[in-house]
Formats: sequence, C-alpha cells, structure tokens
Amino acid sequence: MMRRKIGQTTLEIFKRGCCLKLWGGCQQGKQATTLLELMTIRAFHSKILCQVSLGTATGFRIRKGGLTYNPAIHVFVASKVHSKWLNHVRCLPAVFEGPGGVRCAIPIPISLFYTPFRALCSYHHDHDHPGTTPALPTSSSPSLSAQSNSLVRVVCSLVCDSFYQQPHVRISPPKLNLQQDADLLTQDQAITVVASLAAEAGSMVALSFFYWAIGFAKFRHFMRLYIVCTTSLIGNGNMERAHEVMQCMVRSFAEIGRLREAVDMVIEMQNQGLAPSTCTLNCVIHIGCEMGLVEYVENMFKEMCVRGVPPDHCSYKLMVIGYCRMGRILEADRWLSEMLKRGFVLDNATFTLVISAFSEKGFVNRASWYFDKMIEMGLIPNVINFTSLIHGLCKRGSIKQAFEMLEEMVRKGWKPNVYTHTTLIDGLCKKGWTEKAFRLFLKLVRSDNNKPNVHTYTAMISGYCKEDKLNRAEMLLTRMKEQGLVPNTNTYTTLIDGHCKAGNFGRAYELMKVMNNESFTPNICAYNAIIDGLCKRGRVHEAYKLLKKGFRCGLQADRVTYTILISEHCKRADTMHALVFFNKMIKGGIQPDIHTYTTLIAAFCRQKRLNESEKLFEDVVMLGLIPTKQTYTSMICGYCRVGNVNSAVKYFHRMNDHGCTPDSITYGALISGLCKGSKLDDAHRLYDTMIDKGLSPCEVTRLTLAYEYCKIDDSGTAMIILERLDKRLWIQTVKTLVRKLCSERKVGIAALFFYRLLDKDRNVDRVTLAAFTTACYESNNYALVSNLSEGISKGIA
Repeated sequence: MMRRKIGQTTLEIFKRGCCLKLWGGCQQGKQATTLLELMTIRAFHSKILCQVSLGTATGFRIRKGGLTYNPAIHVFVASKVHSKWLNHVRCLPAVFEGPGGVRCAIPIPISLFYTPFRALCSYHHDHDHPGTTPALPTSSSPSLSAQSNSLVRVVCSLVCDSFYQQPHVRISPPKLNLQQDADLLTQDQAITVVASLAAEAGSMVALSFFYWAIGFAKFRHFMRLYIVCTTSLIGNGNMERAHEVMQCMVRSFAEIGRLREAVDMVIEMQNQGLAPSTCTLNCVIHIGCEMGLVEYVENMFKEMCVRGVPPDHCSYKLMVIGYCRMGRILEADRWLSEMLKRGFVLDNATFTLVISAFSEKGFVNRASWYFDKMIEMGLIPNVINFTSLIHGLCKRGSIKQAFEMLEEMVRKGWKPNVYTHTTLIDGLCKKGWTEKAFRLFLKLVRSDNNKPNVHTYTAMISGYCKEDKLNRAEMLLTRMKEQGLVPNTNTYTTLIDGHCKAGNFGRAYELMKVMNNESFTPNICAYNAIIDGLCKRGRVHEAYKLLKKGFRCGLQADRVTYTILISEHCKRADTMHALVFFNKMIKGGIQPDIHTYTTLIAAFCRQKRLNESEKLFEDVVMLGLIPTKQTYTSMICGYCRVGNVNSAVKYFHRMNDHGCTPDSITYGALISGLCKGSKLDDAHRLYDTMIDKGLSPCEVTRLTLAYEYCKIDDSGTAMIILERLDKRLWIQTVKTLVRKLCSERKVGIAALFFYRLLDKDRNVDRVTLAAFTTACYESNNYALVSNLSEGISKGIA
C-alpha cells in the first residue's frame, strides 16, 4: 500500500495525541454517508491534512478501477512512497474519525505529478460554490502549500496575540485587531485557522477569529466556515457557543434571502450532536417574522416542537408580534390564546402592540378583553393603551364608549395628550358631529400644554369637508398657517378631496399648484381624490387623462387608484375590465384591501354570479382580511336575489365571527329574502329582533313583510307587525300598503287597513282614496263605497 511521507512536525503532532486513528481503532464507529459528515471529518482534521498534503476533495472511493458508493476523502500529494520504506507512525491512516465516532475512508493518496488533469477536474471541491472548478497546483505546488501553511500559522499567532491582549474576564469573544489583509486569506485557510484554534487554543479564541472573519463579505456567507466552527465547538463540548454560531449563520444568510437553507443546516446539525435549542428557535422566528415569512416560521415552530425543542414565552410572543405587524389579527389572537392557556405572561410592551393592532383592525371588543386581561395580570395601562382603545372605539363609531374610556383614563391618573384629543376629534367628525368636535378643538386651542398639531387641524378640516362646509375648512387652513404650523400632504389632500366631492375642481387644481409652490409635490393620494371626484361626476375621460399625467411625473398607481377604477367599471356592470385592473393590481405587487374585494363581490352579486362572489369572499378570509358589514350585506343580498336563503342566513350568522354588526339594510335584505322563500315566521322573528335592537326598518322591509302576510289572508299578523312602528311611519306604511292591496284587488283586507287609517289620520290623501274607491267599484263593492264616502269626504285634505 502506498503512503505519504510525513515530516517531523507532523510526527510531533501525532505524538501529542491527534485524533487520527487507524482502521482497526474505529471498528465501532458509524460510516459517513452525507456530504456534511465528510466535510465535518475533513474540517476536524484540517490541520494535519494541510501539513501532509497539497489539498483534499470529497467524493467516492474507487476500487479496481470502478467507482463505488463508499464516501471518502481524497488526499493529493506531491509524490507517493511505498509503506515499506516508512515507519508505521509516518503513514497516513486508512480511516479518519470525526465527532461522534463518524468515520470515512482515506484512499491511496493521489500524486499530482502522475494524475491526469481531467481526473482532477472531476472532483467537486466546494459545495458553497457549485459549478466552479478548484484551482490546480502547478509544478510549484509544494512551495504554495508551504506558503499556505505558513500563512495559517501566522494568522493563528496573530489571533492568539490579539486575544490575550484583551481583558480575560469576558462573556463574549473580544473584538480582534488583526494586522492581516483578509483578501490574502482563502476560505479554506480560514476554515483551517478556526479548526486549529479550537483544537489548540480553545473555543473563545476560535470564536474571536470567527467573528473577525464574518465581518468580511467573502467569509460572511460561506456556510462551510459556520459548519466547521460549530463542529469544532461541539468537539470541545461547548454547546452554548455552537448554538451561538448557528444563530449567527441564520442571521447572516437571511440577509441574502437564504434563510431556509440556513435553517435546514441548523436541523441537519442535530445529526452531529447539536440539537436545536429554544434560543435558536426564537432566533429563526424573530428573523422569519421580520422577513414576513410567518407561515414558514409557523411550520418550523411545529417541526422544532416535534424534535423536542420546548418553546418558551418569547417564542409565542414573537409569533404574536409577527402576525400583529402583518395585520393578521385572527392568527395573532390564536397564538395569544395558546400562550395564555400555557400560563405564559405578556409584558406591557406586547400588550400595547396587541391592543393597538386589534383596535386598528376593528377588533375593539377583543382589544378591550386583552386590556382587562392586562389589568388582571397586574400590569398598569398607560396613555398609549388608553389612546389605542379610544382610537378603535372612535373608528367603530362608538363615540359614547370612547368618552367613557377617556373618563376612566382620567380616573386612573393619566392625562390625555394631544393625540388622545385628536383621536376623539377625528371620531366625532367621522360621526358627523362636527360642532362637538370643534368645541373639543377650541379646548385644545385654549390649553397651555396640548396645543393642536397638524393632525388635529387636518382631522377638523376633514370633518368640515365631509359636511360640505368648505369655507370653514379653508378658514382652518389659514388659521393653521398663522399658528406657524405647516400643512402636510395629507392636509392638502383632504381639502382637495372635499372640493372634488363638491364639484369644485378648479379650486382642487389650484391647491395642487399651491402644493408644488410649497415644495409639496402632489402624491398619488391627491391625484386619487381628483380622479375619484371626476369619475363620480361622469368625467371619466378627464380622470384617465389626469392619471396619465401623474404617471409622467413618476407616480405609481396604488391600491386606492386601482379600487377607484375597479369601482367605476363595476358601476357600469363591466366586471371583465374590473377584473383586468384587479389582476394587474396583484401582478404589480399591490395587495387589494377589503374595500377592493367588497366592490367586486357586490358587482358579481348584482349580476347573480355567486360562485365568483363566494370565491372572492373565501380569498378575503384566507388572506387575513376582515370582511366588513358591507361585504356581508352584499353576499346576503346576492343569495337572496337568487333564492338561496339558507346560504344568506349562513352568512348572516358568520358576521359575528368578524365583529360585524348588521344594520337595517342587512336585516332588510335578509327579511326580503325570507319572505320570497315563504319563510314568514323566520322573517317575522328577524323583524322583531331588529326592532328590539333599536334599528328602524326601511319602508321596503315594513311593506314587504306586512304584504306577504296579507297575501295569505293573515291580516292580524300584518297589523301586529305594523303596530311596533311609531305613528308617522305607521301612517306612511299603511297608505302604501292600502294602495298595493287595491292594485291586487284585495279590497276586503285593504278596507280593514283603510278603516284603521281613518282612525289615526282623518286627512287621507287623495291618491290613497282614489285607489281604494276605484278598487271597490271594479270589484262591485258599491255598498262599501257608499257607507264610507260621507265620513271620508269630511276628512279629505
């Protein structure tokens, strides 16, 4: 058998107890089967291999000229000497053993002087750079190898000198000050340095060099460096630092979008004796959530749990924060519930984020529950918590509850700041209570501490614009500038939107010029306001022309732009072009919001295309968007329109799942559908529920339900239904009902309601009287007309 001659330095290394073993000494070991195991073994013995060879490569063993499936480390030498000329200790062993007893064969060394060039090129040297061919030594290879070894020794010496100049009591490796050009150090040499330092100088010295190396781009994303450093630390029994290197690898590779590859390697290292830790799991969750890969992170969470990694409170907290920041409240609530179920406690900062996120997305009831839970856990709510809840209540339109929360806030000893007052002013304005908002605004103006800011003025201007009080809005803009406040883009856009809704496009264009003069380039929001106004006025051609002008100025269409265009096409029943814009929106990387989806759902429902509507609705839920009251009402109307009342009822009950409260329009749509489906008892119960909740049914709902009972000759129930109305609505509904019954020649039932109408209102209008008398004559009820004519004529207005 041919062996490589080993020099005196190598012999001394053997005598010091290097981990090289002969085949006979590792019979109990496990045969290496993966590339990672081969690379680990090679790295473990990198120092001795560097001194006895010109290079190595991983591959398969060749026996009798044929390629086998036995993994092996191939060693390249300058020349080969028969083993009979060497002492036993000077021969390269037949087998190398790595950490955990994993072993691999060392075939007969390959002499560079006798190996064909093509054979060398067939070996794959570095899996971090696939497709590249390793550089081949020339006739001067022995001197290059010596230079390489010399450089490795120099770097190791510099690292040790720099390390020991630092204070010895350290929790983390010191920052090295190496007088070494990193460009002169190859990746393989860096690996050799790490392995040598870990074996001879200890884990902390090796780590200090490792952190120095990954400060350079050529090493930072070189995975084999992380693997070798980790396996070396495992060999030293320093598992904590090995986990630290793995976490560093996850962070580094996430920078270049290779998070999954790094995490796979973390899991693979379990085969090398390094089981993933909770800290590593939290590192993966934190980085993955920051990258928006919450589904991937959740899958890794489950896989880690299966592998025996116990998640802690930080693991759950990171998942909650990740979903909250993405606005996926239902998933965040699921993780929060699981976290509390396991007995983990949230801190004040996380509660603040949860309450803010839930309130912002409309889950105010759930936010209030977590607010109470926060107090129950002994945490003290702060101004931000109270303001977030007030914001959510105002956004929902629960102004009374918002002011009650404000009173509780003051009772707890917290003083509301300008942001709290601005939230209340904005809520009052959106509710249409502009005068109340203005009184609160004046309170801020007179305050010494909380003066109105730009956002406060903008909220007040928005309120006046919605009420078409543009003179007051313009006055506030002037006042704002007098106070030294600079209107922002949102302020001008709000005012532009108000003028566009009023049809004052000339003033809107003037404000855009003012923005340009004040170095506020109109953004896409300002363009959207004018485009929306033009479309609603039927000036679509002008709107498209303005949009093209914006594109020439470098603007890009946003979600609102697409929603305006989609809405315009839906109004024209042109769902084909609406879908074209919708798909273009998604391809452009813009995620449609719930308003965009609701617009399309309503359009398909009007066209009785419920399959498309239902698919869009399920997409809404799958994407984590929250269906609104309008979304549900559209679906209910659509199913009632096609006679599928059961599905309509199903969606009605689902409203509560997303915190949606049905209004009179929702109730009216479902009641009409139930009436058409001859489910009058269900319609009647729903009608009573609606009245009990303080909602006022529209005339169509009142008339439809009463008329359906009259059709089956149940005038008594129809009377009971109408009796729950106030006098004005009762008279109005009965007049319409009498005329409708007369048109259907149901004179007998019409007469019953007509008599009741005379009892409550003697001034019957001529239209109702004419309809009733005509129906009586046409049905030959002359006696009925004769008996009523005298009393009726006395009360005609």
